[in-house]
Amino acid sequence: MKKNINAIRTFIRFELKYVLSLKQAEAFRQDLLLYMSPDLNGTASGNYRLGNLYYDSPDLKCYQEKEDGVRVRRKLRIRYYETDDLFTEEKPVFVEIKQRIDRVTQKRRTVLPYFDALRLCNDRVLPDHMDEDKATLEEIYAFVWQYNLRPSMIVRYTRMAFVGKCFDIGLRITFDTSLICQPYPLRLHEQLMELPILDAGHVIMEIKVNDRIPIWLSQLIGKHNLKMVPFSKYGRSIALSLATPTFYRKNVFVESAFDIVSSSYSVFQKQDSKVLQRKNA
Repeated sequence: MKKNINAIRTFIRFELKYVLSLKQAEAFRQDLLLYMSPDLNGTASGNYRLGNLYYDSPDLKCYQEKEDGVRVRRKLRIRYYETDDLFTEEKPVFVEIKQRIDRVTQKRRTVLPYFDALRLCNDRVLPDHMDEDKATLEEIYAFVWQYNLRPSMIVRYTRMAFVGKCFDIGLRITFDTSLICQPYPLRLHEQLMELPILDAGHVIMEIKVNDRIPIWLSQLIGKHNLKMVPFSKYGRSIALSLATPTFYRKNVFVESAFDIVSSSYSVFQKQDSKVLQRKNA
């Protein structure tokens, strides 16, 4: 999967979520094909794999704000779109602030090399950047300081995405399966400890729209008798890990970017010389 790293940096949209059985999801997907096209950034069927490293305060303030239904709330994550390429310190990742204001979702993001993203979110070091990324990077930097943010959870899943055709620009519908969380180790390039978020027989469907739902889509939702439900992948992951002491580790030591990229002999071994050069610079 080749994600466009020059994609839009800011989103403002409504997001509607549904938990469907595989049978329901397939029936709905078949009807969607009359109106929407698979996302060309994925495979021919619109599939790709995502990894998300979430940040929170030591007392899980971001998680608690979601649980308490705080009207205006934010969360920070590093998002990685999996590819067949070697995951090195230079791999482009998205660093995103996702903000919720009632039912409106706002997303502000920037693209950074993996190492620079870790330097920003773990070490609190602003990277070199283009002028158009200045406001977002400064907001992320301030957010990390204000909440004392640190890595808290990794969430991975497979996504099948569809986009609107010429009359429905901005419409996007996704189906997420194989949802797992990784409470430890909190390194995107390592996948060791896993805890299922949702059983294998269900799918999370999300409708993302800039303005209003098209009439045809409202009719499809009614035809399939779908009921909207609140669902947070991060929130569910934290709740599950808190209920499973074996998985949850409170106040895990925050690793530096240097330690993370030099920790894996299998992935980052060839980067050791670059790490030493930066340390000595």
